[in-house]
Amino acid sequence: MSTAESVSAAGQVVRNSGWSDLYLKEDWWAIWIGLGILALDVALFNGGSNLLKSLAINPGGLKWSSFDQLANHFSQNAQLYLFQFVAWLLIFGVSCRVMGMKLSEFIPSFVFLYVLSLIMFSVAGWVDATKYNLEPPLVALVVGLVLANAARLPTWMDTGFRVEYYVKLGIVLLGATFPIALVLSAGPVAIGQATVISLVTCLVIFFVGTRVFGLDKRLCAVIGVGGSVCGVSASMAIAASVGAKKEDLYTSVTLVVGWALVMILLLPFVSKILGLPSGVAGAWIGTSEFADAAGFAATSAYGKMVGNEDAAIKAFTLMKVIGRDMWIGIWSLVFALISTLVWEKKEVGARPGAGEIWRRFPKFVIGFFIASIFMSLVISGYSPEELNKTVKPSLILPLNSLRTWAFIFCFLSIGLTTRFRDLKAIGWKVFTAFTIGVLVNVVLGYILSVEVFGSYWAKI
Repeated sequence: MSTAESVSAAGQVVRNSGWSDLYLKEDWWAIWIGLGILALDVALFNGGSNLLKSLAINPGGLKWSSFDQLANHFSQNAQLYLFQFVAWLLIFGVSCRVMGMKLSEFIPSFVFLYVLSLIMFSVAGWVDATKYNLEPPLVALVVGLVLANAARLPTWMDTGFRVEYYVKLGIVLLGATFPIALVLSAGPVAIGQATVISLVTCLVIFFVGTRVFGLDKRLCAVIGVGGSVCGVSASMAIAASVGAKKEDLYTSVTLVVGWALVMILLLPFVSKILGLPSGVAGAWIGTSEFADAAGFAATSAYGKMVGNEDAAIKAFTLMKVIGRDMWIGIWSLVFALISTLVWEKKEVGARPGAGEIWRRFPKFVIGFFIASIFMSLVISGYSPEELNKTVKPSLILPLNSLRTWAFIFCFLSIGLTTRFRDLKAIGWKVFTAFTIGVLVNVVLGYILSVEVFGSYWAKI
């Protein structure tokens, strides 16, 4: 064994950390690309250019009702989609080649992935997509699973299905869309309520799973954060942070999607029976839903029931999209440290040294916080009115779109590399632990939204 190698806890030979990691590891490439996109976005915004906004195009917001509308969209924007495809191919192709992958395998695989992603966005752009909770990443996961299990894709295509690479880039871009100034604009009530919900729900699921049912701690970390924050994105981020198994991520996503669909039907109906004001119902849905698309669907449905959709959506956005979703980065950092400093110490029998801690630490989490801090500094001089009218649409929304592209690449890749025969069924212990967290989430969310801060949310 060379001096550049060591033995991991699983008995595998791994290369020790060095300067070469800066261009040979997916974590670092995700940071370089994510921060590079952010810097380009800021430079173009300051120069008055909409180039990145144009290159971040997708049909997800089209709201088409006929195939003719969809065809016209692609016909009118064919050049932009071509430029976008070439940009993604260059970014991922060059970096993957440097990391040792074959372009002869990566390029055709990525072409397939990009075309499928366009289809996923198109489905989400259907006028009734929100009604049926057709969120692009979720649709991508289902389609990927169907293709992987109904057809036999060549194994070499896995070269382009870089699950962790895509999600790490998505998380870095997520940090750029959550500048600290924007988070603070939600106010102490939304931030405080989101903090209580995130902490209590996550800890309940984690400790019930590990202490009561004896489940694997990495699995419980994934479902705990998935049930307490933004289920889909959070599950991916935590799975990467703690080194969870693919089936752990799939389990969490399944539970999140299942309960999200239940809440779409349940929360507006119960809110109507209770006669909740729009803002109060929006806040409660924001503390109880597990996916942004599902939450928007439930919130919009209730707002239309009572004739005040704007207040419901505003409260939901403050509570869920800003308040809770920012915890993705926080939990990623916390569980990464716990996994490295505590769990691996018990598994290996000795606490890893500083160099080993750094080698195992998920660097993309650092990218998340750098992006958030940098964007905070960029927008610090703008007034709230300017943030809403200029900064969000021209600076932040393009990053949102590119982040969604990365997540769709990730979810398609998860599905396309997953075989049902290789997965374990979701046992009753996992389901029960998650469901207990759901009940805590809903009840605590009601108490905070209605009883404690009801007067605040009613004025939204």
